[in-house]
Amino acid sequence: MINENQPLQALTVLLRASQHIQEVIRKDMMPYGLNPTEFAVLELLYHKGDQPIQVIGQKILIASSSITYVVDKLVGKNYVTRVACAEDKRVTYASLTPEGRALIMTIFPEHKKRMEEVFEDVSLNELTHVIDSIKKIGYKAQSM
Repeated sequence: MINENQPLQALTVLLRASQHIQEVIRKDMMPYGLNPTEFAVLELLYHKGDQPIQVIGQKILIASSSITYVVDKLVGKNYVTRVACAEDKRVTYASLTPEGRALIMTIFPEHKKRMEEVFEDVSLNELTHVIDSIKKIGYKAQSM
């Protein structure tokens, strides 16, 4: 049976943990001149390949109005380029430049190690349970 205060406590704990993890990422990206959102775009493009700019915001959970600004900053740093879609002129893809690929290939292994460090006090079984539970909560909230 759920205590009447547990859902609010769970929300607070989840949001605080998220803030602390985001702060770790922010600090880790500072030496590279990136903010967490820029890193998230580079990571997405590294793992998933070229992406329509309109879709990036949904995949990294930022407002579509902000993604153009983030992509502009990455283009200005020569980490990303825009590529027009040959089939549909309304669609523009973001693509890693060689410099962007080299940067994310340098950063990502360290980022992965850092996230492993963040979660090191949680057993594999506990982590699996956390992932499953948070997914259930997210799906429920999405359906409301």
